[in-house]
Amino acid sequence: MKRTLEGKVALVTGGGRGIGAGIALRLAQDGADVALTYLRNAEQSAAVVKEIQSLGRRALAVQADSADPAAVQGAVDRTATILGRLDILVNNAAVFLVGAVDELSRDDVEQTIAVNVRGPYVAAQAAARHLSDGGRIISIGSNVGERAVFPGLALYSMSKTALAGLTRGLARELGPRGITVNLVNPGPTDTDANPADGPNAATIAGFTALGRFARPADIAATVAHLAAPEAGYVTGAVVNVDGGFTS
Repeated sequence: MKRTLEGKVALVTGGGRGIGAGIALRLAQDGADVALTYLRNAEQSAAVVKEIQSLGRRALAVQADSADPAAVQGAVDRTATILGRLDILVNNAAVFLVGAVDELSRDDVEQTIAVNVRGPYVAAQAAARHLSDGGRIISIGSNVGERAVFPGLALYSMSKTALAGLTRGLARELGPRGITVNLVNPGPTDTDANPADGPNAATIAGFTALGRFARPADIAATVAHLAAPEAGYVTGAVVNVDGGFTS
């Protein structure tokens, strides 16, 4: 049986670790060749590339700072050039800076907006020039974009909420080409940056209806569905994969 993404090429920003790595691997399992970007951890990203290649897919790791528009555009263009095309963009790279509104610095604000808002916009702008008709743009938001349960989340929540507007605007603009644009909001997810056994994990899990953290594979499954041909009539949507955090 043909895999749903056979012959497709995907780029996952921040795909060298955590949720991004889970997404990159799932897209490869479904048949896509996958490029990923990373900022610092070349060794970890190389391990993800090797795992993708073990599935019989082509893979590419590109060092790119998502705060740098030229680097973001370069990663998109390099993916399309080396892997021959681009069908799926997953905007996953993000920074998570937490602090009281009167304590965060101007640099904190600039970095958050540069990576979490401008980065996805620039990536989508660059990808739109390469995406074939019927392509996919999927951004990874956050449950706190809809429900900020702790103090200190205003900056991060604002940056993730901006992705909803980007998603709806791009869905309308790119719809005539059959390109769908959607937003996935993960809830608390077990990663090295946010472990399910961390100091505040029990409290955070308690805010979900299911009482537990997600696995990266749980988020990746929804991304894979939105990337597949079967989801061709889903666009401009915000999908919460949060264990009932926002219910």
